Amino acid sequence: MTDTQRRRHVGVIGMAVMGENLALNLERNGFAPAIYNRTGSVTENVLATSGKGKDLLGTYSIQEFVAALERPRRIIIMVKAGAPVDAVIQELAPYLEEGDILIDGGNSFFHDTERRSIEADKLGFNFVGMGVSGGEEGALWGPSLMPGGPAAAYKELEPMLTAIAAKSDSGACVTHIGPGGSGHYVKTVHNGIEYGDMELIAETYDIMRKALGMTATEIADVFAKWNTGKLDSFLIQITEKVLRYTDEETGQPLVDVILDTAEQKGTGRWTSQSSYELGTATPVINAAVNARIMSSLKDKRVRASKILQGPTAPVIPVEERAAVIDALEDALYFAKVSSYAQGMALLAAASDEYDWNLNLSEIARIWKAGCIIRAKLLDPIMVAFDGKNPDNLLVDPYFADEINRAQTGIRTALRIAVEHGIPALALSTALGYVDSYRQEFLAANLIQAQRDFFGAHTYKRLDKDGTFHTEWGELETH
Repeated sequence: MTDTQRRRHVGVIGMAVMGENLALNLERNGFAPAIYNRTGSVTENVLATSGKGKDLLGTYSIQEFVAALERPRRIIIMVKAGAPVDAVIQELAPYLEEGDILIDGGNSFFHDTERRSIEADKLGFNFVGMGVSGGEEGALWGPSLMPGGPAAAYKELEPMLTAIAAKSDSGACVTHIGPGGSGHYVKTVHNGIEYGDMELIAETYDIMRKALGMTATEIADVFAKWNTGKLDSFLIQITEKVLRYTDEETGQPLVDVILDTAEQKGTGRWTSQSSYELGTATPVINAAVNARIMSSLKDKRVRASKILQGPTAPVIPVEERAAVIDALEDALYFAKVSSYAQGMALLAAASDEYDWNLNLSEIARIWKAGCIIRAKLLDPIMVAFDGKNPDNLLVDPYFADEINRAQTGIRTALRIAVEHGIPALALSTALGYVDSYRQEFLAANLIQAQRDFFGAHTYKRLDKDGTFHTEWGELETH
């Protein structure tokens, strides 16, 4: 067997950009892979371009691909989520043996991963659902990896995954998440938090451009300053760069000529759906999903803008701008804490429901580099859950102090947004979540009375034990 024909430690199926870059990452870190793509010309193109001169073994059939791998076979599937993953597994299954490991590195729905794990176990091989965050650059230079599945399979994969993962001052951004579909679930919630973060940043930008009359470049200066403090994060950093970018055709900031319709691939929606199923509130993520839906109604919004009226508050004077920007910094920080608290609460609820035993401190740790939501904020989140299990991140002493301090800023920001008719779906729900969580008494007593009136659903009392129903009397008819 020649050097290029030697059995490879790992194989990658799917040579779209994520699979291609992950294969190059593996090769650079000493795990030269075999690669395969259903369309052979795609494999040939990788070998002739980005893979030229690199130790990649191109294969052109599933049988050839599997035969090129050492035992136990480690196979990373990087194809579109859904039916394509099942199709690849079905193709591979006849050639796999006991102990082989299949790794789905796409954005699969966690229930699909649970099903595939059970099916693989029956066939005698291991199935690992692994969240991969960081986009194209992360896949190439070091992503945050969230593998879930059998612990023994992770132990087999750990040296390789540790080598290719992003590194932070807290170590490699990979850990064994838990059994079954837990890895893909954690990636889904990561993406939900990402949706919320992006919407919160966009709303803060919108207040600056509409209420303060600031240009894209001026707003970029604000984000650059914020990125040196408590808001230091990947998303704040790229926001500054986006706002500074000039369109060559028009000479305007490119952001000002981009159509205001945001697309989505579904992971944010899955997060919201799961939160409803588990009875755990994630209003910032839900608002971010709704905001993208509203953005897609461009033609209808244009027509409505000529019919529906809003307030006509004047632009805030330049001499008052600095104070408002300080309030917006506190508002964005407050909202991000609220959003992360919601995401971590959802992970805790899922851990209990599915018996995953998730380590929330470890999850925060592996998000510190490589992934889209990497941020300075994750350091105190790690500490908050390290050996502790607070009811909610909001009541951790560090974050309670931060929330109490920053709440004036978000109330100021929302007052300005309301006065200027600027939609702030995520900022307002971030505050609403905290205001709800800190209330000893909510208005749900009235809701329970209403439910008992029209449906005899009963209610409980503050002053004594038991379940009660009242005959409320007949309604007058008119």
